[in-house]
This record gives sequence, C-alpha cells and structure tokens, in this order.
Amino acid sequence: MAKISEDKRALISRLKKNMLLWQGVRPKESQEDSIGLGPMEEAFPNGIFPKGSVHEFISTDRIGSAVSCGFMSGLLGNLMKNGGICIWISSFKALFPASLKTFGVTPEHIVFVRMKHEKDILWAMEEALKCEGLAAVIAEIHKLDFVQSRRLQLAVEKSRVTGFILRHNPRSLDSTACAARWRITSLPSKLKENMPGIGFPRWEVELLKVRNGNPGKWRVEWSADGLIPLRKQSQSEKWSQRIQHLG
Repeated sequence: MAKISEDKRALISRLKKNMLLWQGVRPKESQEDSIGLGPMEEAFPNGIFPKGSVHEFISTDRIGSAVSCGFMSGLLGNLMKNGGICIWISSFKALFPASLKTFGVTPEHIVFVRMKHEKDILWAMEEALKCEGLAAVIAEIHKLDFVQSRRLQLAVEKSRVTGFILRHNPRSLDSTACAARWRITSLPSKLKENMPGIGFPRWEVELLKVRNGNPGKWRVEWSADGLIPLRKQSQSEKWSQRIQHLG
C-alpha cells in the first residue's frame, strides 16, 4: 500500500509539472530567474514570479494606493534593470516620479500617460501590452471585469510583457483572468537606536489569489538591498510596542 501511495504521489507530481509546462510555466533553472521577492517566490508555480502575466493590486484608501505603488516600483526595479521601458497609465497625477529612484527605477525610462475615462485607460493598456519591447505596463483604474482582464491576459501571452493593474476602491472583487491578486498594507517603520528620521518602508504583503500557486501573507521591509523578510513578532514584543506607544 505504501508503494502504491508513493507511485500515485509521483504520478500526480509529474502531471502537475507537465500541466505547468503546457501552460507556459517553465521550471526554475537558476537564481537569475529570481525577482528579489525572497520566500514569497515559493508561492508561485515552480517558485518563479510570473512575468508575462497581468497582476492585480487592490487598494481601498490613499495609504493603500501609495504603498501599492511602492511595492510595484520595487518589482519594476527588477523588470527594468537592463534599461527596459515602462508605460504608466492613469486618470490623475499623484505619483512623484523622483521617488521611484528609491526602488531602483529610472524615472526617465517611464512614459506617463493621462486619460480621463477608464475605458480609454484599459484600451491603452491593452495596446501597450502588445508591444514586445516594453518591460511592463501599469494602469490605475476602479473597475475590472472578467472579459476586460481576459483581453489583457491574451495580449501578454503573445508579447510576454508584464502588466500591473492598481484598482482604487473597487466596489466588488469578482473573478478575473489575472495571474495574481495582491493587497499591500503599510506597517510602522523601525529606526535603529538613537537614529533620527524615518526608517525603511515596511509592508504586509498579501497574495490573495495566484494561478497554480499558494496564496499567503508576508511582512517585509524595503531597504537598499531590496526586500527583506521580517521575522514574526512574539506576543511579548507586541505588548511592549503597545506600551511604548501608549507611553
């Protein structure tokens, strides 16, 4: 019985690997496949961040929008490290381009596009995603249905360009064809002893959905060395922080 169970597990494992290959997910060959997400990358199929796919980010307030932009910029720093170009499309001007340098992104390599209507933003994103010479395309919108997301996903499957959609205050979270759905939350920064100023940004990163992968939640800090996982706080440390805050 034990041998039969082992044979079944081996067969299931082999079938899963074959299915991923049929869907265009290649096996991880080297550290060069890493995008700098650390333990988070193990949540994706074969432990590889799905480039050439559309990623959906959910934001419910201005703080969420700001930290989502920060996290996306960290991803862009890796996608654009060889001088790639990105197109950023939205209906308003809230991003301070110079701040992108914090995340290793050259602002001059991003083309910012402003459009009034969301239908025009989605059209522009779809057309941009068809351009194979781009590293990434970002769009900021409110609504996204399955048909619209499917059109975007079909575009990237041909061009292999990575797409990011930042949804501000979505009324509903229906199913989409996006490869992953993220939610980024701000965490208090921490300074070294006797050091003035503000510490490095800290985020709680939630992977709400991921195709063929495993959703999860991580606490990370962005520093000059990229994303650094934060260890889980003990209950005593949490109480200590609360007491210091009240004091």
